[in-house]
Amino acid sequence: MKSKLLCIGFALLTSLSIKAQRAVDYVDPFIGTTNFSVCNPGAVCPDGMMSVCPFNVMGSDLNPNDKDARWWSAPYEYHNKYFTGFAHVTLSGVGCPEMGTLLLMPTAGTLDVDYHHYGSTYKNEKARPGYYSNTLDKYGIQCEVTSTLRSSIERFTFPKGRGNILLNIGDGLTNEVGGMVRKVSDTEIEGFRLLGTFCYNPQAVFPMYFVVKVNKKPVSTGYWKKQPTMTAEAAWDHDSGRYKLYTRYGKEMAGNEIGYYFTYDCQQDEQIEVKVGVSFVSIANARANMDAEQEGFDFEKVCQQAHDRWETALDKVTVEGGTDAQKRIFYTALYHALLHPNILQDVNGEYPKMESDAIGKTSGNRYTVFSLWDTYRNLNPLLTLLYPEKQLDLMRSMINMYKEWGWMPKWELYGRETWTMEGDPSIPVIADAYLKGLRDFDVNTAYEAFLKSATTPGKDNKMRPDIDPYISKGYIPMGFYAADMSGDNSVSHALEYYIADYALSQLASALGKKADAKKFYQRSLGYRNYYSKEYGVLRPRKKDGSFLTPFDPKDGANFSNAPGFHEGSAWNYTFYAPHDILGLAKLMGGKRAFVNRLQYLFDNDLYDPANEPDIADAYLFDYFKGEEWRTQKEVNQLLQKYYKAAPDGIPGNDDTGTMSAWAIFSMMGFYPDCPGSPYYSVTTPVFDKITLHLNKKYYPQGDLVIEAPHRSTADIYIKRMTLGGKPLNRFRISHQELIQGGRLKMELSNRHDPSEK
Repeated sequence: MKSKLLCIGFALLTSLSIKAQRAVDYVDPFIGTTNFSVCNPGAVCPDGMMSVCPFNVMGSDLNPNDKDARWWSAPYEYHNKYFTGFAHVTLSGVGCPEMGTLLLMPTAGTLDVDYHHYGSTYKNEKARPGYYSNTLDKYGIQCEVTSTLRSSIERFTFPKGRGNILLNIGDGLTNEVGGMVRKVSDTEIEGFRLLGTFCYNPQAVFPMYFVVKVNKKPVSTGYWKKQPTMTAEAAWDHDSGRYKLYTRYGKEMAGNEIGYYFTYDCQQDEQIEVKVGVSFVSIANARANMDAEQEGFDFEKVCQQAHDRWETALDKVTVEGGTDAQKRIFYTALYHALLHPNILQDVNGEYPKMESDAIGKTSGNRYTVFSLWDTYRNLNPLLTLLYPEKQLDLMRSMINMYKEWGWMPKWELYGRETWTMEGDPSIPVIADAYLKGLRDFDVNTAYEAFLKSATTPGKDNKMRPDIDPYISKGYIPMGFYAADMSGDNSVSHALEYYIADYALSQLASALGKKADAKKFYQRSLGYRNYYSKEYGVLRPRKKDGSFLTPFDPKDGANFSNAPGFHEGSAWNYTFYAPHDILGLAKLMGGKRAFVNRLQYLFDNDLYDPANEPDIADAYLFDYFKGEEWRTQKEVNQLLQKYYKAAPDGIPGNDDTGTMSAWAIFSMMGFYPDCPGSPYYSVTTPVFDKITLHLNKKYYPQGDLVIEAPHRSTADIYIKRMTLGGKPLNRFRISHQELIQGGRLKMELSNRHDPSEK
């Protein structure tokens, strides 16, 4: 067998647990591949359009793990073992099934194009940033994959005899069907696959174009198409039927259940390589992307380049101390935080314009996959701090989307708005970055877009269709937007608008727009209309102004939905007024009542670590002098309980890096608890020393260092701190203070002593 050289060497280092030296070596792509975290171990580059991932969520006749039998929102689940190919262009940590098509599968022996039959169990899985491999039990074929930004290369090592490479264009994770494939030559094919209908939005549909090349001429090629069978009742049965092979047809094939195969006579351990290029503009661009990023066939070179990209990206943070497991958790979280949003433009700068069939062109990066309801809370602030050049490109992309179709993105996917989740999340993303000093973007156009969504009447407002009562009453009553009360999310909607309006007020103030700043700040306090003294939580209100009755604050836990709340209970949402914590405490009866109620949330397992509404709650103790130790205790416990160096090591859906970003900030010892406010709450880091290598173009003072020497793992309480050499006696600090201070030093203790300052 040929030497596997570099990539196999890296994989062996990982599998043998040899001590890692660089940040990239600590990444374990298998973390988050079960427990509904919907991450995958596939090969991808930072910000990459292309990802190539093992697909194991379609079963055989003997093992029918249908993708709809459970919540399959990813092409891969750690415990599944029936492999049906490598999917190209996948999503990480996304709550609805989408993408995950162009399934490339090697087989040996007699040609069979039915995935129920040709799939195989596998062993010897290995994964590291930019590389994945396994061995197929059924065929003895070793599979290896790696990627560039817009293309992939796969290497299959065959046993002696007949070998096949199948491209299944019909099946996949997406809710859409349909595609086309055309033979270009004996070693090249091209085509497209229709994708979309994300979270069942029927209009969010778009094509993905592809080109596939193999490095060896096959002995035969052909198409396949599934032929529906005629039932006894003379009706087409599309769930059954046989696959017809087209061995002499050489033009194009279109349909819902189609594919293409290459067949070889292989020598023992013969390696065949396959390149796949993709584009969301055209077939010509898919070919140009592949040709520009891969000259010829050189698996090892591409693998090395992917590794180097990850090494550069992850070296932004250096941690010292802590355990190997903690480092694996931390750097894998940073790895997940850099997968989305990802680039959309081709090598020539072309991309599909927002909600249009037109093609745009950019000289910079145009990004896609904006899961903003999730990421505005912590992922975007993380990028602002560690990767400001990317955050600026994200904001420019968002503003250009507004210019192209008149609205900022809410949950954008490959040039289509999916209208998933609540709120007006572009506002806190951009306001937060602006207030932290990132100014190299068109803030005036952004502000114009924000005013539009914040003031346009509901009938014409795509972003806030229930804005009318929000403005006139200060809250959204039940039944205004959802006729079915069981599907009413009125409180959740309004809370998102409050935080958006708060962020808008802060941006307006920074721009010198005093009247707007006052108006939107007053609006942001409307959450008080939902506060119920009877229950001490936020409670839905009906159209007549009365509170919902009967009412149980615990209803809606575990994503079950309760009237007024989306994916949560009143307990999950009650503390989500981060811009007015002292005002919320006053409603609850003062500091002591607030702290007791917040502590009750954690003591009674009412906190949901797997969703966003209460994600910052552990940090709210920092607002009250003398209670900050509770933040240190709760964050430490949450990290230990829910984040592990194991496949189930993320507490639920990663939400395109949001849960990972929570872990990153928490492990570094500070957290942006209020989106749109340039402040952090401080807690105890898990490492002895963290060095953030900040971009001097945006942060001229350079590195930010956090030191917190641990004598033991029990040292979770902060005794005293200095920032920039000066005593620091509070646990909330501004972004500028932290950056300019340069060095945050903590002295830790294994116990909480109220007398210690």
